[in-house]
Amino acid sequence: MAKGRRSDYIPRGTQPAAGAGLQPGMLEKIKKMQEEMAATQAALETELINVTAAGGAITIVITGHQRVQSIKLDPALIDPNDVAMLEDTLVAAINEAIVASQAHSARRLEAVTGGIELPGLF
Repeated sequence: MAKGRRSDYIPRGTQPAAGAGLQPGMLEKIKKMQEEMAATQAALETELINVTAAGGAITIVITGHQRVQSIKLDPALIDPNDVAMLEDTLVAAINEAIVASQAHSARRLEAVTGGIELPGLF
């Protein structure tokens, strides 16, 4: 190795072409996976997850993109003398719904990628 030259140095004009070194058909597989990922992401926007919390006193409907669509409360849960309890219960229920939505999305996306992580591709 020449003095002062990095060990990973590749002279210009000798770098491999884009996609070189990939198995045959890999670029097509990656492109198909990207298309399926985009379709799954679009579907998650409208997929609804129903979550019940507080012993069934709260029902939250949330999308696969973590957008709350509706909240239903059992009237027995509403006590004008204990607003703080209702607020705390709602926060816990919404957080539970978000976690359920994230888990749903992760399962759907994992079905597309087969569990492999391809950073920067999606």
